[in-house]
Amino acid sequence: MSEEEIIARIADALPPYAQGLGLSVDRVEGRMPVIAMPFGQRVEGRPGYLHGGSSSGLLEIAGFTALQTHLALQDRAAKLKPVNVTVQFLRGARSETTYAVGRVTRAGGRTANVDIEAWQSDRAKPVATAVMNFILSDA
Repeated sequence: MSEEEIIARIADALPPYAQGLGLSVDRVEGRMPVIAMPFGQRVEGRPGYLHGGSSSGLLEIAGFTALQTHLALQDRAAKLKPVNVTVQFLRGARSETTYAVGRVTRAGGRTANVDIEAWQSDRAKPVATAVMNFILSDA
């Protein structure tokens, strides 16, 4: 599957919640989609800062898209049921675009684990991270 195909497939599958946050597939890194969320009133918390719920939503969507992409690249079809999501807020995200990408650390027959990282202008300074655990069942 090409980078363009990955982007098109994920972009077409973004749920209404992701669309409401203004999320889009920015690019593909290491065959995983990088999800972008532009800053604006709909995601702002305290003045000039990203709301924690918006950050969490971005991390969750990046986790889902990473696992969906991973499974698609293996020609596997599965229903994804999140079991646990743990978010760590590391620093205040300011009024600029925030990016997130997931990394599948395990995708077995019944369970999967994904690590997700979000950053703004400096990738070396993440604003938040998350770990998601999934149960995989037949599609």
